[in-house]
Amino acid sequence: MTNHTFTPTLAPDVLDRLHAYAAPFARLFQRREQFRQGQIYLHGLLLDGERKSIEPMSRRVPDGDEQGLQQFINQSPWDAGPVQRAYRARMAAELAEPGGVIVIDDTGFAKQGKHSVGVARQYSGTLGKVGNCQIAVSLHYATRAADYPLALRLYLPEAWTEAPERLAAAHVPAAERTFQTKWEIALDLLDTVRAEGLPHAVVVADAGYGVVGEFRIGLEARDERYIVGISGEESVFATPPTWVPKQPTGSRGRPPRRAYLAPETPPPSAVHALATSLPRTTVSWRDGTKGLPLTAEFAWVRVSPAHRWLNGVPSDAIPTPEEAERWLLVEWRADGTIKYALSNLPADTSLTHAVSWWKERYQVEQGYRQLKRELGLDHFEGRSWNGFHHHVTMTFLAYGFLALEQHRGARVAHLAGATPQPESVPRTPLFGAPAFRRYAVPYSATSIHPAASNAGPAASTQDVTI
Repeated sequence: MTNHTFTPTLAPDVLDRLHAYAAPFARLFQRREQFRQGQIYLHGLLLDGERKSIEPMSRRVPDGDEQGLQQFINQSPWDAGPVQRAYRARMAAELAEPGGVIVIDDTGFAKQGKHSVGVARQYSGTLGKVGNCQIAVSLHYATRAADYPLALRLYLPEAWTEAPERLAAAHVPAAERTFQTKWEIALDLLDTVRAEGLPHAVVVADAGYGVVGEFRIGLEARDERYIVGISGEESVFATPPTWVPKQPTGSRGRPPRRAYLAPETPPPSAVHALATSLPRTTVSWRDGTKGLPLTAEFAWVRVSPAHRWLNGVPSDAIPTPEEAERWLLVEWRADGTIKYALSNLPADTSLTHAVSWWKERYQVEQGYRQLKRELGLDHFEGRSWNGFHHHVTMTFLAYGFLALEQHRGARVAHLAGATPQPESVPRTPLFGAPAFRRYAVPYSATSIHPAASNAGPAASTQDVTI
């Protein structure tokens, strides 16, 4: 596969809107020159080219200067945090809705050498294997009509956090030098967007996060509804368990502190074993790229997780069946793959709603492919912590602009009577997709000028379509 990127050309009026989109961020930069270089960098990310790294991009973009862009990304001390907050506020004002989904995932960046911040030999789902790479934890937001990235932070393996000289060489801030697992980083990022009041209905994550009990507990402690992948090896009770306090052996024994499974309660079973006995329902959740509906078989049943069940439960805090029960989602795909997920959605949640939320993470995977292939998210060639996160921030701004352009175009088309309302139309890929190219007409490359200084059993015979 070639590294070539494609970004649709933009008309002068689109460039004017890009200028207006960027202008409110000017106040977040200490100097006007920082903001000017940021506008040039943003413009460069939106132009066609083999690479979106600084040297080739500086040659393509009008007013591009390699030294100035290097300074802006790698050495300039501007804080990416406030810029990302302002970006999220801008996107939420236009696209957020109560039914939105926050998707937690991580993404990998293949690297050569050992000096780029966070690089190590580690497993990457992006690579599909152990390789020399960086891993970043990400949050992405999705609705029926749109999606956009929320936050991303680099994961530092212990080989880095235990090496002060490497941290210093990569200019890692003191606050980021303590080791954190990926799920801990994910909860930190979630706390950030929660504090901003982002409306959402559910959090979705794959099994890399869902298998961690502490992660699920962390979501529940935050009163978050979730659907998270699990491995299938986890134990669950198919019927609500009964717990009996252990009686003291003598008359002077201490009051019982633990309750254990009653003899009449069937023992738990592995999720993958339970799945073989579950009835299946075929669900279609959207049309694929060839116009055919995407379908799979699903089961959606109530279970009680049995993590460390042999240790019992506190006798003074025996959970009721309602407190202990969770949803188990099983997906049988056409290629023979079986996926499992656990959820704390309300007991009256339908299978169709569960599947629609669960499948949002695949739209997000498409979004990150586009961030990399079209906007150069993985083209950064620097080594520092700030440089990496500066580049990430600019690619987020570029993605956000294109997402708003697509949303605006859908509304214009709707007002003209050409299409249904954008909220009723499933999302299509932003870049190079016919749905976007209808809203952006060719232009001759024009500079963006800086703003002013204030700037199992047989499947069900009745299919379900979402």
